[in-house]
Amino acid sequence: MAKVKSPVTAAIRVLRQEKVSFGEHPYTYEEKGGTAVSARELGVAEHSVVKTLIMEDETKAPLIVLMHGDRQVSTKELARQIGAKSVAPCTPDTANRHSGYMVGGTSPFGTRKQMPVYLEEGILELPLIYINGGSRGFLVSLTPAELVRVLKPTVVTVAI
Repeated sequence: MAKVKSPVTAAIRVLRQEKVSFGEHPYTYEEKGGTAVSARELGVAEHSVVKTLIMEDETKAPLIVLMHGDRQVSTKELARQIGAKSVAPCTPDTANRHSGYMVGGTSPFGTRKQMPVYLEEGILELPLIYINGGSRGFLVSLTPAELVRVLKPTVVTVAI
């Protein structure tokens, strides 16, 4: 079986530039499959697959939320913790415009716009995380410590 070549994305360029030690994990992408499919394809717990969510506050200012694959974001609690009146997910087109990535392939690394990053606290407890590498069907694995070093996120507790 031929080895699938991993893409070189803006996210991969940032990880290499920052000298992050990471693994590359291409898999067969399924439309609207989400983290359940990537976890199944890679044989890892969905809890360790981190989704990159592009949201906006009430002023339409974009932000990134990093959440466990098997959890949802309490937007009400997130708004409270970050001092916003409200927070809501962006439309796919808006998310694509802010991040420079297609929904389903959104990485928090190498986004088109600089956006504040909010990290669910529980992610820090995992030994290794799997997060989108900037292309549909492509995750990278790295330690939460490396993610924190590069992205400098604000830690929040908003999982439901």
